[in-house]
Amino acid sequence: MAKAREIHKTKIREARTSKLAELDIEFQKALETSASTTDIVSKKQALRDAPADSGIAAASDTDALKAQWNTSILGDSPYS
Repeated sequence: MAKAREIHKTKIREARTSKLAELDIEFQKALETSASTTDIVSKKQALRDAPADSGIAAASDTDALKAQWNTSILGDSPYS
């Protein structure tokens, strides 16, 4: 199960890479226009925290692990 957790975390890291880059662009645009960056910062932090989600460590089997994919921040699950 430890190997499955590491694979899952790797998939999260791969999925978040492009999303972080997109948010970096949004952040720069917000800075240029003096718009609020609060939501962008929150989204970026959620992406950074995703591999450390407590549900990943608590998952007892692969189905429970797959259920830990947060589609609201990571997009479509690679398992479906």
